[in-house]
Amino acid sequence: MPANSADIPYLASLLDGLAQYFPLSLPIVIALILLAAATSALSAAVGVGGGTLLIMIMAQLMPATALIPVHGMVQLGSNGGRMAMTWRHIDMRRLLAFLPGVALGALVAAWVLIRLPEGVLELSIALFVLFTCWGPPLPKRALSRTGTLIAGAITTFLSSLIGASGPLVASFIKQGGGERHTKVATFAACMVAQHLTKAFIFGMAGFLFHEWLPLIVLMIGAGLIGTRLGLRFLDRVSNRHFDGLFKWALSLLALRLAWLGSVSLISH
Repeated sequence: MPANSADIPYLASLLDGLAQYFPLSLPIVIALILLAAATSALSAAVGVGGGTLLIMIMAQLMPATALIPVHGMVQLGSNGGRMAMTWRHIDMRRLLAFLPGVALGALVAAWVLIRLPEGVLELSIALFVLFTCWGPPLPKRALSRTGTLIAGAITTFLSSLIGASGPLVASFIKQGGGERHTKVATFAACMVAQHLTKAFIFGMAGFLFHEWLPLIVLMIGAGLIGTRLGLRFLDRVSNRHFDGLFKWALSLLALRLAWLGSVSLISH
């Protein structure tokens, strides 16, 4: 049924009214909400990749100054929902060893500003992820409580610099073994801890979260829906098939980082 011509000014007024609550245009807001649902479904189904894909696209649609803090809060909600839905499968021993490292990495990130030559960071992460996927297993010492604490500190610090440390954390979780639900749940819990620190770090730096709050809330809500859909797929796939998907998803993300790092090094 076609809209009455009298309704058009009302609709335009309604859209203008909604637009005032967002720092971006409504088409971009809608695109980001749908994207949050899709990427959350990806992370829940395959174990990794959603956060990295999300920040790649967000970087094309929003100001650079808001990218990492807004992405961090959206990922906090998405991973928090996934953690709540899978909490029975969390490897608490590994998580408790990871948490002190998160606190240490966050403190360093809050007070120390460091910038390696462009490309070095991306290439280093890519090489490590590819090594953990296709190389020999990490030594037991690297997977010990101390090794896990160090991994938590390093990845939390890097997360504040590049925004998405998911592939690095996931590659470490992968080496720890366990079935598919354990990997997804433990990874989500570790990422919740990391993204919580961003609220502190960027709040201390003066970022105005309230200006972006409506968008963040809507993206988190969409992410919860996507997580539920992705977990349905996870329930149906076998551990063997999941491990293959997990490894290839990590490898593709690592190759993308390697490409970006190489381009940055060559161009500078």
